[in-house]
Amino acid sequence: MTVRDRLLAGVVAVLWGGNFLAIHIGLEHFPPLFLAALRFTVIAIPTLLLVPRPQVPLRWLLGYGIGFGTVQFIFLFIAMDIGMPTGLASLVLQASAPFTVLLGALLLRERISPRQGIGIGLAVLGMAAIAVSRAQVAAALPVLLTLLGALGWAFGNLAGRKAAPPNPLHLTLWMSVVPPLPLLAMSFVWEGPAAGWAALQAAVAPAGLPGVLALAYLAVLATVVGSGIWTALMRRYPAGVVAPYSLLVPVVGMGLAAAALGERPTPLELVAALVIIGGVLLGTPRPVTVMRPASA
Repeated sequence: MTVRDRLLAGVVAVLWGGNFLAIHIGLEHFPPLFLAALRFTVIAIPTLLLVPRPQVPLRWLLGYGIGFGTVQFIFLFIAMDIGMPTGLASLVLQASAPFTVLLGALLLRERISPRQGIGIGLAVLGMAAIAVSRAQVAAALPVLLTLLGALGWAFGNLAGRKAAPPNPLHLTLWMSVVPPLPLLAMSFVWEGPAAGWAALQAAVAPAGLPGVLALAYLAVLATVVGSGIWTALMRRYPAGVVAPYSLLVPVVGMGLAAAALGERPTPLELVAALVIIGGVLLGTPRPVTVMRPASA
């Protein structure tokens, strides 16, 4: 990866790390499935009206929207709503990185170099150390649901890569057209038709402003900007090169959770976070330097 693309991957990690704090705030104002539906509806409506459909096979567009946009957020939002701590959620969801690398190797036959394997192994080791340290603060069900969300993200990663869109931002925007209807249908069935309407009415009051701002962050910064950059990187590089950068997200997410919500990391967790960063850097191939002949 070039230095520029490494920096872009870091920007995505920061945006997605802040995403978990925004979800925490949003869930205080909206039911989980309804919040997930709103996240994509506010993008889908202007997309349908203003953005041309990306010239990619429909199956990959649907696969990206179902994996990344629907399955991931069904399980993640429900998990956080029933007790998954914000910082721990930002960690466990990053199981999508090894899931993506494994699926890329199995389904796309992408080669994993020894250097990548060592780096990813270190990052996963750091992630596992934090998970063990935090295991006592979360019940098994929220953790399992978050892992299922990570698996959905991994499938979405591969679908986005296979789509190979000429304009990655258009694919990101049109991906948002897929989740609203299934998410709204699930919200209607599980949360009741009145729950979402009541939340919308409360959102227009001054007390509902934090929920509206959280929704704006989720839709614009986390989805349009973050996912747009991520899709572009997944198009340029193999999944195993880009995916490890998602392991930086819990470092940001747990830091913000500690600062804003009082979720204090232990010394072991801080050391493990450094191991994650080192593993990501080691697992990313260095840019190839092209030797130019000296001019006469």
